[in-house]
Amino acid sequence: MSTSEMPPASAPERSTGPAADRRTSSAWVGWVVFAAVLAITMGVFEAIEGLVAIFKDEYYLVGSSGLVVSVDYTVWGWVHLVIGVAAVAAGVGLLQGRNWGRIVVIVLAGLSALVNLGFLSAYPIWSTIVIALDVIVIFALTVHWKDVRG
Repeated sequence: MSTSEMPPASAPERSTGPAADRRTSSAWVGWVVFAAVLAITMGVFEAIEGLVAIFKDEYYLVGSSGLVVSVDYTVWGWVHLVIGVAAVAAGVGLLQGRNWGRIVVIVLAGLSALVNLGFLSAYPIWSTIVIALDVIVIFALTVHWKDVRG
């Protein structure tokens, strides 16, 4: 076979059809499921943190006057409890593929990060972990918004 009879060498083509869209979408669906499970878990932990603040004020490292926002631990407890219960509900909605669940989880993760920033001096290690996990949830739900449809 001479060189004139050989088929032209072409670069490997990238798949751009429906199969490629499904692969991209399914990869990010995994992130959305991860974010939903993490939102539910974080909601449970927020609720526990709230219940501790409501019922056992002396558990934390500083008095309520040492917090960034100087309010009673009971107030902080109720805030954490409400965020936690709402995060569990929104996480379940997100697992069911509801678009409102995705939006609510993003808003609650941002709110949780801000609340835990204010709670940082009372419980520094846990608050830092919660803030980091909130950022991961926000990342997982917003980076490829159009790739994953509810």
